[in-house]
Amino acid sequence: MPPATGRATARSWLIWLAAVTAYLFAVFHRTSFGVAGLQAAERFGVGAAALGTFTVLQVGVYAAMQIPTGVLVDRYGPRRVLTVAVLVLGAGQILLGVAHSYGLALFARGVLGLGDALTFVSVLRLVAAHFPGGQYALLMSFTSAIGYIGNLAATVPLALLLDDAGWTPTFLAVGAVTVLYTVVVTLRVRDVPAGVPPAVREQVRPREFAHQVAEAWRTPGTRLGFWVHFSTMFAPNALTLLWGVPWLVQGQGQSKATASALLTVFVFGSMAGGPLLGGLIGRHPSLRMPLVGGYIGGAALVWATLLGWPGQVPVAVLVPAFAFLAFGGPVSMIGFALARDYNPLSRVGTATGVVNVGGFVATTIAALAVGVLLQATGGNFRLALLALVVVLAVGTARMLVWWRRARAHLFLAEARGEELPVRITRRRWDAALPEAPIVAA
Repeated sequence: MPPATGRATARSWLIWLAAVTAYLFAVFHRTSFGVAGLQAAERFGVGAAALGTFTVLQVGVYAAMQIPTGVLVDRYGPRRVLTVAVLVLGAGQILLGVAHSYGLALFARGVLGLGDALTFVSVLRLVAAHFPGGQYALLMSFTSAIGYIGNLAATVPLALLLDDAGWTPTFLAVGAVTVLYTVVVTLRVRDVPAGVPPAVREQVRPREFAHQVAEAWRTPGTRLGFWVHFSTMFAPNALTLLWGVPWLVQGQGQSKATASALLTVFVFGSMAGGPLLGGLIGRHPSLRMPLVGGYIGGAALVWATLLGWPGQVPVAVLVPAFAFLAFGGPVSMIGFALARDYNPLSRVGTATGVVNVGGFVATTIAALAVGVLLQATGGNFRLALLALVVVLAVGTARMLVWWRRARAHLFLAEARGEELPVRITRRRWDAALPEAPIVAA
């Protein structure tokens, strides 16, 4: 539970810092293929579709593990899960460094996906336990922003290191450093603030596991968070994880150095946008869904511009376009805020895992679809990237459905006299929803 005083202690901040550094490692490993994709194609002798399978497998494992991770965190505590996460991440990267066959490299990326999957939910569960509710959105955004430092390290610095030291020394070194960090996590991270007794954790049986997940999934706010996450984070993920450098080099005629530098726009945009957005929605929760809607509308215009541009897209257009798309990461954090607001603390880990599935399922679908379309069209990026627009449209449609249902849930809760996490006003489009008293915006 959050500190009884309503203020986080210095110890809680140090615990968060140790945990968020582990998340930084996870993001670095997750995005390292963004600049290593061309070397991987040469090293393992594979084409576009097989190259896309690396990301599909990694992100697929990540997505599949989110709900089990949430339950594991609620059951065993975030410190234990985070320690295992860092150890698995390092082992996966070491294995990738020594891999010479496509099959072994695929397995290594799957191991990385597993370690990555255990990280973010653990950090958010620590935030929920160590910080008061009013600071959750801000700390969540700072967590995301610091994670993007790992993304930044996986662009130009990693590209230079790969060119200089080579594949095996590079990935062996970063894997070894990650494994050593388990010592810091074990010694510094604690599940609850000082003076708060640890939660009594009983063994989770399959039926109880299913019930915990079902309760989180049945909550309209969790479902809305899932589709918010699905619709906002997949496009920047698909570009930074895999297809950004190939599109810019092979489809746009940019040099590899320029392409890697352009991907840093996503990093700096997310780092700047995260704390700004977190502070804003922390003070004004009612702005959460308008901000999501504004981002999705803007993203549709960006893709129409990029894919409709005749010939090579100028760098002067790519930079602001990427800067706007970069806000998808910070905006997707709104999904986690919804999960925290609409679930009890004992179920926050599970609900956070459910929400986190959304964006990575979308990323998996988008990355696979782009690779298949590239193979089918002989490398036509303009047609292949239309897959991202289709995923955006599907996610937006489902998000709107659950936005209305979440509003209906709030109106009914207000009618029963329950305290609402966000105060809303009935609008014309709510006419078909169950009747409930109008509350001030």
